[in-house]
Amino acid sequence: MRELFPLLLQGTLVTIGIAACSTVPAVVMAFVATAAKLAPWAPLRWLGNAYVEIFRGTSLLVQLFWFFFVLPLPPFRIEMTPFTVAIVGLGLHYGAYGSEILRGALRSVPGAQFEAALALNLSPLTRMRRIILPQAMINALPPATNLMIELLKGTSLVSLITLSDLTFRARQLDEATFKTAQIFALTLVIYFVLAQILVALMRHFERRVSHGINQRAVR
Repeated sequence: MRELFPLLLQGTLVTIGIAACSTVPAVVMAFVATAAKLAPWAPLRWLGNAYVEIFRGTSLLVQLFWFFFVLPLPPFRIEMTPFTVAIVGLGLHYGAYGSEILRGALRSVPGAQFEAALALNLSPLTRMRRIILPQAMINALPPATNLMIELLKGTSLVSLITLSDLTFRARQLDEATFKTAQIFALTLVIYFVLAQILVALMRHFERRVSHGINQRAVR
């Protein structure tokens, strides 16, 4: 185990980097798609729905293969590094799921909150930023935590587009040493520990958000 762990640690760092970087476009796309689906203009709603249904309704593995193998071919001729493909693919895929989480959280805010904001003559942006979105975030964070864990586990697929992540390193070591049980048992433990760290961070953030909103409500 002392010989295997340093090599798996290298792959773990790559996995953490991919998960962290792909979270940014996933969050951005979740907000953009939600705004599009709730827009008053039909073309924007159609685009938002099309994005969500396409990326939610197709395989993440096929999406990664499409970005990696198909886009460089004519007529697209768009070439990206494996790391960029991983970030874009994971971000777009899980951003579609995040959009549905955010949309459901916004719908869960009581209608009286919207009416009160309108009665105060608040602008739509202020209404969303100061009243609706903070309350929606409380409802969105628990399912968002589950989605981030899924994203972390989804990074294992990037090993199939030549990225040396944790799964890639585990397969390399298995082929070189034939210590299948030890290698993949340790790999499972590493993924589990990463997931638990992520859960702890998200729960801390959830408590901070809830505490901040409660303090504002008291004021």
